[in-house]
Amino acid sequence: MKLIHCADLHLDSPFEGLDAEQAALRRSEQRGLLARIADTARTERADILLFAGDLFDSKDPFSDTGRVLAQSLSALDIPVFIAPGNHDPYGPRSAWARMELPENVHVFTDEAIRCVELPELGARVWGSAFTDTHRGAPLAGFEAEKDGDTVDIMVLHGEVGNAASAYGAISEEQLMRSGMDYVALGHIHSCSGLRRAGETCYAWPGCPEGRGFDETGPKGVILAEVSA
Repeated sequence: MKLIHCADLHLDSPFEGLDAEQAALRRSEQRGLLARIADTARTERADILLFAGDLFDSKDPFSDTGRVLAQSLSALDIPVFIAPGNHDPYGPRSAWARMELPENVHVFTDEAIRCVELPELGARVWGSAFTDTHRGAPLAGFEAEKDGDTVDIMVLHGEVGNAASAYGAISEEQLMRSGMDYVALGHIHSCSGLRRAGETCYAWPGCPEGRGFDETGPKGVILAEVSA
């Protein structure tokens, strides 16, 4: 199975160091990431597209950005999964609740780990959402029961290796016990490279487009092939 893993687009960042016209131009350019990611998914013939949090920079993105997101994702014929992060948490009054997204898009809406089965792909996709700007450890006590040759994928926004983190602290032991084949993470703005905790592989891609000189170095989106 081939997947595209993205995180931390931070669409509609304020770009406070720029004047109003320049900031508006940068936000417009940011929205172009959505079409480029969709094009990559088609070119690479990906089976699943994952967004691991902070797709938006705030709870209230511009309505134009929501429309561009819906248009870009509706052009795909693959399932798309979104796990809201600390910058764009899910809530009953959040943009996620108001937005009209196409039927192929699934947004995780609460902090409990949920599962979506994709029998046509022989896969299960697990995930959860930030519902506030901070959260506890999403994988505490979690362990999925394996189901034959089913591929288990999880999409989460969280921080690995910092037990004191208020942004979804995740330990390598929790990853190892999760039962996942691949965990798609977000939150850190540089690319981790592929990592392993027991039989579980995990990674975070970083932000696909730096927003300033403090966001340089390797980052982008991850194209991965996953098997059970």
